[in-house]
Amino acid sequence: MSDPTIDHSAFALKYGPWAVVLGASEGLGAAFARGLAERGLNLLLLARRADALEAVASPLRARVEVRTAALDLAAPDLAEVLAALTRDLDVGLCVYNAALSQVGPFLGVPLADKLKIVDVNCRGPLIAAHVFGERLVQRGRGGLLLMSSLTAFWGSPLVATYGASKAFNLSLGEALWYELGPRGVDVLVCCAGATRTPGFERSSGPDGPRAMEPDAVVAEALEALGGPPSAVPGGLNKVAAFVLGRLFPRRRAVALMGSQTARLTGRES
Repeated sequence: MSDPTIDHSAFALKYGPWAVVLGASEGLGAAFARGLAERGLNLLLLARRADALEAVASPLRARVEVRTAALDLAAPDLAEVLAALTRDLDVGLCVYNAALSQVGPFLGVPLADKLKIVDVNCRGPLIAAHVFGERLVQRGRGGLLLMSSLTAFWGSPLVATYGASKAFNLSLGEALWYELGPRGVDVLVCCAGATRTPGFERSSGPDGPRAMEPDAVVAEALEALGGPPSAVPGGLNKVAAFVLGRLFPRRRAVALMGSQTARLTGRES
């Protein structure tokens, strides 16, 4: 819900007038669209499904200007397409939220599916960071926000390729935080835990484990932009990250990640 007592003018001045959200058709992407519209930024929303993008965009047009474009973020010409779609826009913020995941043993997932995950989850944010990073540096202000996951911190059995791709995003974003920060560009990697998105509910069912609401994750992410290079939203997630990362031996943390994923998806033996 919007809080009319909060002044978002400083946010809009630094990260506006336009924001690009890649992977905006549902879940966290749709929540980013709402959160950024609330802060007064015009939006370019990108994802594969034109009808889903329009459903997100339509209620926001009373507040800000919203454009949508359906595209495959694994397309070989992604850099050229992003440049063409934003040629006439003064983009101040890029949010790369899109991600593919397939649950199952590594050798049970077809190689083509694993490579598609790498294309969308690694190649996509790399291209977006390059295309918009150059423009943001030229204007001397703005932000890049990459969505990662708690799976980035440890090997994640049964979602091995997804977890590895999120580790890539974490490493990339933290490096760019150091490189681009002195040039006026804020970079944040948001390492979210379980979030009640349509994808999460499809994999875990309606009675799945406790999860954060997408709008709560987005609120914490946007608040953290301009601070440390990475952030873990949610109190329980912060505790889990601390315990697994600081108190457990690494092999135990990996085993726990595997058992939790197996329980979540009903793959326990």
